[in-house]
Amino acid sequence: MTRPTPEDPRAARTRARLRAALLAECAERPLADVGVAALVRRAGVGRATFYLHYADLEALAVDACADVVREAVEALHSWRGRPDPVHAPPALGEFFASLAPLAGLYRALLSPGGGGPLGHVLHRDLRAYSLRERELAGAADAPLVASAVAATFAGVLADWLHGLLAADAGEIADQVWQLLVALHSSR
Repeated sequence: MTRPTPEDPRAARTRARLRAALLAECAERPLADVGVAALVRRAGVGRATFYLHYADLEALAVDACADVVREAVEALHSWRGRPDPVHAPPALGEFFASLAPLAGLYRALLSPGGGGPLGHVLHRDLRAYSLRERELAGAADAPLVASAVAATFAGVLADWLHGLLAADAGEIADQVWQLLVALHSSR
């Protein structure tokens, strides 16, 4: 994953306040019901300050949820040695379980199949990480497998959040893990 160049500490603090306020608002109501006025009041900033940093609430929401992308990448790569082909690393089950408090927000940003603004960020960053890992291993199929891994994970995650896959956090972690292990070993 790439991080932007260091920014002004004041701007970073303002963005952090806006992200925290949005997450608090979305813990109480759906993103569609959150207004900029309530958000800036909660963050303790002005409306103009909000628009200086974000084009709209969706842009703020994607930024606020960007940590979920980092956590997903870390959870998928938390194993060491030879991966167990059946059981996911504990971090992956913990990742799925951690989504519950803000599941509505993630559903708003991830459409079924893995699209949507957060899905695009998840796919991009997971593909880049997977591609880098495959290339370091000297795999000739690195671009293909990296795309398949990113699409599989983003799609399963989104479908699970939307209730299209019936499984608890541990079960879905094991199921997606089995798919990803198969993708890595298929070629």
